[in-house]
Amino acid sequence: MAMTINSSPVLTGESAKAFVEDAERNSKLPTPSLSPEREAQIADFLRKSREFIFPPKDKRK
Repeated sequence: MAMTINSSPVLTGESAKAFVEDAERNSKLPTPSLSPEREAQIADFLRKSREFIFPPKDKRK
């Protein structure tokens, strides 16, 4: 017979109320943004990671 296992805790009572209030308050705060320079660095990193080619096994150290 199979049993369902809940992998996440369930908040109830005051804990649940405090969590919801904090989430609602945080959703109204401004979110930080990246500078154009930092965005360019991240884009360059992602481009390089997509273009990377592993060397042949016989050439590896």
